[in-house]
Amino acid sequence: QVQLVESGGGSVVAGGSLRLSCARSESTYSSNCMAWFRQAPGKEREGVAAIFTHGGSTVYTDSVKGRFTISQDSAKNALYLQMNNLKPEDTAMYYCAADCPPDYYGANWPKDAESLFGYWGQGTQVTVSS
Repeated sequence: QVQLVESGGGSVVAGGSLRLSCARSESTYSSNCMAWFRQAPGKEREGVAAIFTHGGSTVYTDSVKGRFTISQDSAKNALYLQMNNLKPEDTAMYYCAADCPPDYYGANWPKDAESLFGYWGQGTQVTVSS
């Protein structure tokens, strides 16, 4: 059973930055991919970014391209999300997710992506004020 623990959330003013971290209980090499999702109040959970372990390719949802960067440190079994130029619409609970099918490499990200991930963290809150 893979355990995921997020940290790094907080409250910032628009234009600020935060770095989210996700600690994984076992090697990141044991899964094809890891990802960040978010859920704002009253909205469905949406995929933010994903990274594929073998090759390091990444995908992002359009609203965060150029502002967010997903990365991983296999030696530390950790996943990160660097978030720059934050906007009030980025306010949400952010979740770390792991283990997508071996033949998935982000096609049509983030459409229908949530159902592909087998493990989820408890989330970390990000609040951006204007």
